[in-house]
Amino acid sequence: MTRKLISSGSKFEAEIGYSRAVVQGDWCFVSGTTGFDYAAMTISDDVAQQTEQCWKNIEAALKQAGFALKDIVRANYLLPNGADFEKTWPVLKKYLGDIRPASTMLIAGLADPRMKIEIEVTAFKE
Repeated sequence: MTRKLISSGSKFEAEIGYSRAVVQGDWCFVSGTTGFDYAAMTISDDVAQQTEQCWKNIEAALKQAGFALKDIVRANYLLPNGADFEKTWPVLKKYLGDIRPASTMLIAGLADPRMKIEIEVTAFKE
């Protein structure tokens, strides 16, 4: 079974030593993804806008890996401020409302104080 590494082009991947996603067989594991716009290396101050950008980044990684949002079976949300979670719900519903993967939300510190959310997903394709 061949392993395929997916890169977003973010400088963090090379500096830290990880891949945006790893495909192993029928599975795709997308690393924790933040709301950075990697093309501009900018990040919004708004948690909902960061959540939107997270999904754009995740969708791009999945597409590069040969997967789609509909293949997501698990989503994990990490937020430094639990009170912000409800502000993300409309965006989460927009992307996952019909998919409804198993999900967990955790309150945790993130690597950069500008980050208000980080999302990781697992996808499976038969």
